[in-house]
Amino acid sequence: MIVRIVRLTLKQEHLAAFERLFESHHNAIESQPGCRGVELLTDPTHRCVRATLSRWDAESYLNAYRSSALFGEIWPETKAMFDAPPMVWTYEVGEAR
Repeated sequence: MIVRIVRLTLKQEHLAAFERLFESHHNAIESQPGCRGVELLTDPTHRCVRATLSRWDAESYLNAYRSSALFGEIWPETKAMFDAPPMVWTYEVGEAR
């Protein structure tokens, strides 16, 4: 399993719209094959920073979602709200070898 964290710095005037966008697509994202869940996080010290934390059975499932029509609908609208480029981390879940 992998965990994907995407840190988003948003323009202040788009915060409410971004949260509505996330909520409107939350169930559809979680319904994607291989998705184990997705959460929206708020940075307690930076008002305009949000992060998504998603869990996937494998990176191939995440990549399939990133190639999907759903992602193609969500991402351009999200990108228009950015105040800075996103930061992305992907981690494998499990014991270190």
